[in-house]
Amino acid sequence: MTPAHTMSDYSAFLASKAQLGNEHGFPPTFMPAQLFDFQQSLVEWAVVKGRGAIFADCGLGKTPIQLAWAQNVVEHTNGRVLVLTPLAVAAQTVREGEKFGIECSRSPGSNITVTNYEQLDHFDPADFVGAVCDESSILKNFDGVRRGAITEFMRRMPYRLLCTATAAPNDYIELGTSAEALGEMGHMDMLNRFFKNDQNTSHVNRNWSGAQWRFKGHAEEPFWRWVCSWARALRQPSDLGFANDRFKLPALTEREHIVHANTLAEGQLFALPAVGMREERDEMKRTVIERCEQASALVANTETSAVAWCHRNDEGDLLTKLIPGAVQVSGDDATEVKEERFLAFSAGQIRVLVIKPKIGAFGLNWQHCAHMTVFPSHSFEQYYQSVRRCWRFGQTRPVTVDIVTTEGGHGVLKNLQRKSQQADAMFTRLVAHMHEAMSLARSTDFTTPSEVPSWL
Repeated sequence: MTPAHTMSDYSAFLASKAQLGNEHGFPPTFMPAQLFDFQQSLVEWAVVKGRGAIFADCGLGKTPIQLAWAQNVVEHTNGRVLVLTPLAVAAQTVREGEKFGIECSRSPGSNITVTNYEQLDHFDPADFVGAVCDESSILKNFDGVRRGAITEFMRRMPYRLLCTATAAPNDYIELGTSAEALGEMGHMDMLNRFFKNDQNTSHVNRNWSGAQWRFKGHAEEPFWRWVCSWARALRQPSDLGFANDRFKLPALTEREHIVHANTLAEGQLFALPAVGMREERDEMKRTVIERCEQASALVANTETSAVAWCHRNDEGDLLTKLIPGAVQVSGDDATEVKEERFLAFSAGQIRVLVIKPKIGAFGLNWQHCAHMTVFPSHSFEQYYQSVRRCWRFGQTRPVTVDIVTTEGGHGVLKNLQRKSQQADAMFTRLVAHMHEAMSLARSTDFTTPSEVPSWL
């Protein structure tokens, strides 16, 4: 570098090496007065960003935040925005829009159209300038064809927003799928820049195990600085420097119930923890009656609302039969029937809802309910999202989660508890890294004039 080179040239050189997310947006022109201070901050950041992700815990107001973002895009471009939500959350989103003075509708001709992921094939991306993926972590639950279609639809939008409560808190690698959808950096580009493949293979393990892909030397801090350039993560307002006064969760009680199987596994003299997926499936199948009887007894003699979570069709059918007033939402139900029953439960017209996590654990607000029964599985995300339907900011009562399993299924419960602790610790680290990276970004200034030695 010669003295003729300016500091702006050097700043541009440093910026090119930083791999920080670009700004594709504009200053906001619309801001609902009802939003809390941290919510307004997130809206402003997301609008200026243009393409970003908000990883905010349940009950922190992702719905009004994403609708305010969409309204800003509409006003700035005179175009339209499509909001994609999990099943039955579309109607809930429209109601939230009414509360905040944001006009949105399920009508295809609206400026802000709200629809379910399952209805995406009815829309043309050329009709929209922006798209929102609500509860974007649900994308992994779809088959490859549908997931690919959603990702491709998002990629065509000049303005994009991803919102979710569980952004793979124990899976760094999966953050690459979000970055790719936002157009910040390709998944493989991210891996090659920040991670090392211990096995020197071209295979990409999207389920982070810590063995195949690990951070390169000194790459962890630049990685988090890059993530926070296109995403914001928080479990409470103080993670962004705001007060938590109005966002305090009530008590959560998790009670374990170990039931005894009437029939032992073949060759056993006494109950032993199941080992391997085959034994675990056999254990669940063999103990359906015992587990469902225990779960039904826990909610049958009360008049309050409850959710009975299950994983198998025979579990759902038996729970519905055993629990007075229970109504089941199953995968075979038509979309209209599912939505009708979700709304009826939210309105208190159904006392006990029987449902699988993969059908109803994402996005729905059930603060009117403070009791649930759960059959544990190995999926931390499903458990977390199930509990968070009721235990969320805005809940006024203590929440009770009754976890029902058997001696044979105790290993599954322990694994779930281990994953829960790991995920909590990992999300805490994510927030800490992002807070540090944001502080660094605010304090870094390459605009101050500086003397450049003549020999450079």
